[in-house]
Amino acid sequence: MLEELLDKNKTLVLQRWFENVLETYPAETRKFLGGQRNRFSNPVGASISEGIEGLYQHLLHGTEVESTDFSEFLDRIIRVRAVQQFSPSQAIGFILVLKQVVRETLGREIANWGIEDEFIEFERRIDKLALLSFDKYMECRETIFDIRIREIKDSTCRTWERICRKYGNPEDTSDTESNLPRV
Repeated sequence: MLEELLDKNKTLVLQRWFENVLETYPAETRKFLGGQRNRFSNPVGASISEGIEGLYQHLLHGTEVESTDFSEFLDRIIRVRAVQQFSPSQAIGFILVLKQVVRETLGREIANWGIEDEFIEFERRIDKLALLSFDKYMECRETIFDIRIREIKDSTCRTWERICRKYGNPEDTSDTESNLPRV
């Protein structure tokens, strides 16, 4: 019964969820991201919209949270939020907001239909998705740090190569100190 209720109100729930995700951004960014969801003119807004819709569909239809289906849609949102320097709680908090959105939107109907137990199970699945989101966020951050470290190493190596070309190899035992610039 909960699945029917969530499916019937899908558009409203997704709209409110999207608005809540946008609330995590500064006002100007929020205005731009919410303006249009065209993949080419607004790739971040489109990724968020497509991502939350895919996550909602899989939650709604009972897909196992650990499946690759969830990872595909999480990637669309989490990668962007990891690059945007959100804290872990800010980056994945949008997942937990879905519980609040559903309660506010459908709370009375859930109580009237007597499907609170189904809703508790739905919330449990959202919690599992939040944990998966945290793992995905940390993977993305590790990748970003690995890239930064590689860039620093490459930059350092290039700097040493230029120094060695200009002043000689520091491992060379000949009169190296006289060739090096004074600091």
